[in-house]
Amino acid sequence: MARPDRQYGGRTAEARRAERRERFLAAALDQFGSRPGYRAASVAGLCEAAGLSTRQFYEEFRNLEDALAHLHLRVNDLAEQAVLSALPAAAGLPFEQRIAAVLRAYVTAATEDPRRLRIAFVEIVGVSEALETQRLDRRARWVDLIVAEAEAAAERGEAATRDYRIAATAFIGAVNGLLHDWTAGRVTATLDDVVTELTALLRGASRPQ
Repeated sequence: MARPDRQYGGRTAEARRAERRERFLAAALDQFGSRPGYRAASVAGLCEAAGLSTRQFYEEFRNLEDALAHLHLRVNDLAEQAVLSALPAAAGLPFEQRIAAVLRAYVTAATEDPRRLRIAFVEIVGVSEALETQRLDRRARWVDLIVAEAEAAAERGEAATRDYRIAATAFIGAVNGLLHDWTAGRVTATLDDVVTELTALLRGASRPQ
């Protein structure tokens, strides 16, 4: 028989472990997403920032790269959830307004914490073959989402009927570049400006000829 999950201080061992993992990920977001950055970080420094031991760290993660991988997935999940939540609310809008509403949800979620943006667009790049595969796999999910929305719009007569995969891939690259430069202060623009520009790019790629 399975042993019952013993409680200490009113919390189960599972709950305490989940809390420790959250503390490690919060410390990793701060360490990897700002200074010192992933490549200058250490397990000891991360544990000190989290207020936990190295033994507890290795109970949750194999190494720093494993922690970065988990953090990268979480950052992407937060942005994806924002977009998926915006889609039903925008369903009845005209195509261009629907694009703008969904892009606003994504841009807001992606940039509300500059540390998340750095994890997604900077720190994850070139770390290892495994993380590069993970990064490209998550990009592919965004490409699939854009392609699906464009094809649905084409069926409604709102967009051109064509293969959108190359255009969607190029658009993702444009989004990543613009958001990185914008949050780094290299592009002077408001959130409305950014959304308007990205909407125009996507609308231009899907406009019927």
